[in-house]
Amino acid sequence: MRIKIGKLVNFHGVRGEVKILSNSDFLEDRFAAGNTVEIAGRTLTIDSYRTHKNFHMLKFEGVSNMNDILHLKGEDVFIEESDEDLDLDDNEYHVKDIVGLTVINLDDNTELGKISEVMFTGANDVWVIQGEREYLIPYIEQVVKTVDIERGIVEITPLEGLLD
Repeated sequence: MRIKIGKLVNFHGVRGEVKILSNSDFLEDRFAAGNTVEIAGRTLTIDSYRTHKNFHMLKFEGVSNMNDILHLKGEDVFIEESDEDLDLDDNEYHVKDIVGLTVINLDDNTELGKISEVMFTGANDVWVIQGEREYLIPYIEQVVKTVDIERGIVEITPLEGLLD
């Protein structure tokens, strides 16, 4: 499953290093040398990774000049989510396990819809729910009460105004 983890926002120098804006998780593992990302349908292998002023700086194998990748500016950065080996803490989940779960509002026992996307905002993840309308649900303890992957449901108690 392909997931969006950032956006190529600019270049650094003329030797092909790029600035990626991302609030995704596990970035040190995902951007490790030898891993691949996909940008605008092009698969690129990471040669090096570092951070600089809130940006994630990547250098790709075989790219020695920014002109080689100039056309990728502004494009989204994707990875293939098959990172089963990432260690997850309690109450952490792989995106592929969350997308598609049905969300139930415990206040009135109604189904809101299914999780269609996970947005990484930095402070906390936000789950996008597609139902009769779109809902943005923060993945925080005060809202998300139960995540049951086996049953395919998430139970929430929305904060006041969250579903308005």
